[in-house]
Amino acid sequence: MGRGVRLSEKWFQRGLWIIALIFAGFLTGLGGLIVNDLPRIERTWVIDDVLDMRIILPLRTRLAVLEKARLSSQDELDKQRLLLEAAQRDSALARESFRTWVATRRATTRALEDPEVIKRSHTLDELVLRERTLQRRIEGIDQQVLVVKQERTSLATRLRDLESTAHQQLTTLQRQQELRIFAARLAFSLPLLLLAGWLFLKKRTSVYWPFVWGFCFFALFTFFVELVPYLPSYGGYVRYGVGIVMTFFIGHYATRALSRYLEQQRVAEQQSELLRRALLDDELAQARMAKSVCPGCERPLRVEGDKTNFCAHCGICLFNVCTKCTTRKNAFDRFCPTCGVTGKEDALNKIPA
Repeated sequence: MGRGVRLSEKWFQRGLWIIALIFAGFLTGLGGLIVNDLPRIERTWVIDDVLDMRIILPLRTRLAVLEKARLSSQDELDKQRLLLEAAQRDSALARESFRTWVATRRATTRALEDPEVIKRSHTLDELVLRERTLQRRIEGIDQQVLVVKQERTSLATRLRDLESTAHQQLTTLQRQQELRIFAARLAFSLPLLLLAGWLFLKKRTSVYWPFVWGFCFFALFTFFVELVPYLPSYGGYVRYGVGIVMTFFIGHYATRALSRYLEQQRVAEQQSELLRRALLDDELAQARMAKSVCPGCERPLRVEGDKTNFCAHCGICLFNVCTKCTTRKNAFDRFCPTCGVTGKEDALNKIPA
């Protein structure tokens, strides 16, 4: 703030800045809701949307049946293997018992006709037959499991190929959808940014400047925060490309603006000192001087006590004397701080350089 700005005006300025930020906050909240709701104009694509369900559903149903059959066969196989292990143990015990019994008994001369030998032999044969029956049953179940696994593998491979093709189609559809959603968001945010740029260039010093600045903050936030993160990447090429293009145009504009500014300053410095002082706003000039900056050429001032009365770069008068009391004062003061004579009357009354 300049030295000539009233205290109440400073507080009003701060209050207006708060209004600008609050206004920007409400606009940003509304804009965020709109931007987030824009994807709802499109349906959300899923894998089943691109699969041919007339082919997929029978495959999935058959796979489910095969999986159920595989689990059932596996349970039965485990059960039969447990029975086989038990039968093998019984057979082994029976053989060992029979050999021991034969070795220790007093066999008759006709052992083959001995009823006990015949009984034990029949028991052992039954155990061996049971063991072989369980083995054949397990082999049959193994064969069934193998057939189920082969068919299941074939169907799973076919289903996987169909789903892989569908995933590629889904990726294409989702990418196209992202572009459409981004285009909708861009169509919403870009006009706001352009309008904010026009308001900043033309209306930022108007009476309603708090609303202009609030709208500018809102437009910048909507474009760079609500829009840029949704910019399609394509491996980073798009984002880096957009960054390069935006940097080029911003840099081009900044370079042109700097050239125009320097040319304006060069032309202004060729004009008479009185004309340059007349074109300067008093409060702006005092604010620049308070920062040790020349109000005319905006170069740093080298203030050396009471001896710096003119800018060493452009020659504009910085301090002069009052026509009434001859007090040295700021050349841009409206009134003499000592006697109150209007400063406009001493425009020509300079202190000799």
